[in-house]
Amino acid sequence: MDISRLIPIFDPSVQEWAWEARLLRWLTFLWLFVGLVVLFSASYPSAYDDYGDGLYYFKRQLVAVVVGLIGFNILVHSPLRYVFGIANWLVILLLGLIWLTLVPGLGNTVNGATRWLAIGPVPVQPSEFMKPFLVLQSARIFGQWKRLSKGVRMTWLGIFATVLLGILMQPNLSTTALCGMTLWLIALAAGIPTPQLGGTALAGLMLATLSITIKEYQRRRIMSFLNPWGDAMGDGYQLSQSLLAVGSGGPWGTGYGLSQQKLFYLPIQYSDFIFSVFAEEFGLIGCLLLLLLLVAFGTLALRVAFKASNIMHQLVAIGTMVLLVGQSLLNIGVATGALPTTGLPLPMFSYGGSSMVASLLIAGLLVRVARESSGAEVLSLEERRTRRRRLR
Repeated sequence: MDISRLIPIFDPSVQEWAWEARLLRWLTFLWLFVGLVVLFSASYPSAYDDYGDGLYYFKRQLVAVVVGLIGFNILVHSPLRYVFGIANWLVILLLGLIWLTLVPGLGNTVNGATRWLAIGPVPVQPSEFMKPFLVLQSARIFGQWKRLSKGVRMTWLGIFATVLLGILMQPNLSTTALCGMTLWLIALAAGIPTPQLGGTALAGLMLATLSITIKEYQRRRIMSFLNPWGDAMGDGYQLSQSLLAVGSGGPWGTGYGLSQQKLFYLPIQYSDFIFSVFAEEFGLIGCLLLLLLLVAFGTLALRVAFKASNIMHQLVAIGTMVLLVGQSLLNIGVATGALPTTGLPLPMFSYGGSSMVASLLIAGLLVRVARESSGAEVLSLEERRTRRRRLR
């Protein structure tokens, strides 16, 4: 076994990739590096106060990064036809794990939500791991929609609906909405008839409205979003402190490590509201550079989708872009008060092993699509040797 296949930074085969794949790879590493730098600063005070070790969260995140990078490189070197072949089984497995979180005694509850399963000492969030494989399987189903029998279509639509229902019941409305939006956009890109898409969108909107109606804490989040200063020490506390952090950054920021809001004012500052700490320390200029990174990543993802000759590959590229860039914009929108408060992490930034591993797997899928696009020639080992002999 070639060990270099498990160490993506030192991968010798990169020089043979298409330029889109190489650039996406380095943008992923840059995004990851900046995220770790920000997490170190954002998590240090809380980690020191909670565990007497300022590096507690950072060290645990590094473990997740190592696991995620191994998965990233495995996907980058795995032909998509093989990955598609196991996606359906992994979706079924993860669907079972999502519903297991709802079984009393099995699921771990944090802040009123039961989203985790304990595998030994490691908490695992199945809904996060579902994201990359949901993209793969939905691309596979919607990409072959006209060729599938009605029974197969209805079976997988039922499975997708059960996935969303299981996540919603944890309860996790934000992840449910993100996964539902991803499925809907992949179906739209695949050319699913408009009446079906319209009906699905209406059903999703009604389900979200019903959830907000039933769940009091979701109604209170909506009200605090509309006027966070009306109850700045109660329901609006998170958003008001986030806005203070973002506003305190000014054009150039307070400087790395010098955020005041992370000192026990801003809640969950190393996870859902890590962007607020970033904005305070790096200012408007830093935020614009981060947005530029997201725009570059999204533009490359769209270019890869347009160049891919296989419809399923195109849909995977679109789905991965939605999950990485779209989720990032949603998180930033929450931190800046443009959207109601949700529990979506900022990919590559927020603390959370499951989220980090899933984000790197999603990025790995996109890079693999870039390698297999019409502009990226995938060579076997024998073909590489033949070409090298000719070049000599």
